[in-house]
Amino acid sequence: MAKRVSQRMDQLQAAPNLASIQSFPALDCHALKGNRKGEWAISISGNYRLIFEIDHDPIPEKEDGSYDSILITDIRILETTDYH
Repeated sequence: MAKRVSQRMDQLQAAPNLASIQSFPALDCHALKGNRKGEWAISISGNYRLIFEIDHDPIPEKEDGSYDSILITDIRILETTDYH
C-alpha cells in the first residue's frame, strides 16, 4: 500500500487545484459527510482512503455557495484510513 500512497501523494502534488484532482476518475475524490463533514477522500485501494481538508481561510466559493474547486489550491493531508 505504501507505493499506492506515494503515487497518490505525487498526483496531489502535481495537481494545480481541486478541480484537476476531481477530474481523475481513479481517485474518486469526494467530500465526506456526517462526523467527517469538511473532510475529503481519495481512493488508495479497496476501502482505504487518503483523507484531506481544504487549507484555505476562507474556502473559495461560487455565487451559489458551492466550493470553487478551480480556486482551491491548498489542501492538508490528515490521514490514510479505512473509515467504512
